[in-house]
Amino acid sequence: MHLSLMTDSLGKLSFEEMLDTAAMIGIETLEIPTGGYSNAPHMDIDRLLESKEARENYMKAIESRGLKLEVLNCNGNQLSPDAQGEKDATLVEKTFRLAELLGVEKIAMMSGLPGGGPEAKYSNWVICCWPPVMLEMLDYQWNEVGIPYWEKTARLAESHGIKKIALEVHPTQIVYNVPTLLRLRNAIGPIIGANLDPSHLFFMGMDPIEAAKALGAKQAIHHVHAKDTHIEKDVKDLNGCHETAAYLSNPAYERSWTYCALGYGHDVFWWKRYLMTLLQFGYDGPLSLEIEDVVMPSVIATAKSADLLKEAMPRDYTRDFPRHLLEIKGLGFDI
Repeated sequence: MHLSLMTDSLGKLSFEEMLDTAAMIGIETLEIPTGGYSNAPHMDIDRLLESKEARENYMKAIESRGLKLEVLNCNGNQLSPDAQGEKDATLVEKTFRLAELLGVEKIAMMSGLPGGGPEAKYSNWVICCWPPVMLEMLDYQWNEVGIPYWEKTARLAESHGIKKIALEVHPTQIVYNVPTLLRLRNAIGPIIGANLDPSHLFFMGMDPIEAAKALGAKQAIHHVHAKDTHIEKDVKDLNGCHETAAYLSNPAYERSWTYCALGYGHDVFWWKRYLMTLLQFGYDGPLSLEIEDVVMPSVIATAKSADLLKEAMPRDYTRDFPRHLLEIKGLGFDI
């Protein structure tokens, strides 16, 4: 496992400032958004697609800090029935093209969310089986829109050398829990996997450790976001977790949950258990910090979160052991 950064966590910094700060914190690889729900503060995708020189300078800036570009992120809603859906679908195609030019083999994105029928104007997240029209909408969203789109898009990704599409298990998407992720993966193939972000599972009432076991058993975890959520129990007991209060509302009494720096929602012991579960079920990739803490400055929240991950990861960041000593060779004694 290694320490990565979803660079919107430092979105108020310039590209060069972000790189310097990431290196200072101890980040090893980067996940950089290309657009969609992000305003892409650290990437001009059109310029990079047009200019080989721009791409070379971009990569030199990253590599000069000892960093590596590992993932491109194009989170948007390419299945939306409005003009935004068309715009986001175009962004997906551009991101695939850029990934090939930059040698990136993994894309993080959302599964998307269609409308409830052919004439719908807005996306519709169906999370109840009643009244019966809800099941009709689900059938339309999956069989008429979602699966056909992903059949085509997965093949397009493969043609650009992309090996993994990591879909964020996220509310307001057709993929929002373990069964929906596996449903899409079974329909499309192993290029589809999860971008497992525990923060969303927390407020939807799921257990990220159990999700890691279920998805890990299927080798269906392609990427991991390291992001925490604080649950405000008194508010949750009255409101539930389907929260509509604005993100910047006071997290102490206006929202049932809020995103926070790692350790401020769940302690380091929980994160140790979570990371060991991921490792036991075969995940040995990046832990990409995504920080949306609304209380402390983003640089401080990111640095504190990185420090927690360094303690929780099954690695030693203070000593440089010879590699042969780090191999697991059994218990070391006879039973």
